[in-house]
Amino acid sequence: MKVKIFKPTKTAMQSGRAKYNKWVLKFLDKKNQLKDTMMGWNGGSNTITQIELKFSSKEDAINYAKKNNLDYEILETSERKVITKSYADNFK
Repeated sequence: MKVKIFKPTKTAMQSGRAKYNKWVLKFLDKKNQLKDTMMGWNGGSNTITQIELKFSSKEDAINYAKKNNLDYEILETSERKVITKSYADNFK
């Protein structure tokens, strides 16, 4: 079974970044998805794609995938650069 390991990004609707420090292991199973002709949604009877496991580090997620003989793909994220400025810097 194929899984992907990634660190989720912050949503545009929230300003905080507290919930986005975990690594997520998500199962992929594209072959068993069915397209609903009326609504256009993707669905199926296999619920494995709904499972997301959260880990405190990338190495923990990789070790879990190796222990359970899962083919994994790591999606690296780029960290944003925070430039601290004060309000007075606008008037220099």
